[in-house]
Amino acid sequence: MHFPWTELLVAACAALSATPGNTQQIGEIGIQGIVTSSDPALIVVGPYGALRTSGRTRFSASVGGGASDGAFAWRAEALGYFLLSPDRRHGWGAYVAGGLAAVGGPVNRGYIVLTLGAEGRPGGSSGWVAEVGIGGGVRIGLGYRWRRFRTWRK
Repeated sequence: MHFPWTELLVAACAALSATPGNTQQIGEIGIQGIVTSSDPALIVVGPYGALRTSGRTRFSASVGGGASDGAFAWRAEALGYFLLSPDRRHGWGAYVAGGLAAVGGPVNRGYIVLTLGAEGRPGGSSGWVAEVGIGGGVRIGLGYRWRRFRTWRK
């Protein structure tokens, strides 16, 4: 029996990239700290930047510097997100994310990252963020993000 993987992939890409007549593009910047329980453990802090490409999707990049095993270390990540409550201006919203990370320092490695997160006021101009997941052992992230909203007319 043939399973239509290609057709499902094309349909998913089309659904994520479809835009209505008026679209809102949201840019985000922030600061983020990440701790992992890899061997050796790692703690980094650095800038975060993201773009929401549709109402429920976001793509981000971050890089941080810190320490691992008593020496300087860095971690860079590129993640894709699915937002469960993107329009909340009060309270908090949840999301899932996945992507890739590269780590340098006492140990040079790459990781697949999977995380669950919560953010304060995801539809507001700023808010806190907390994440827990895997990617170099257990991964915990804390940070703060500022958002800029733009409406584009087609």
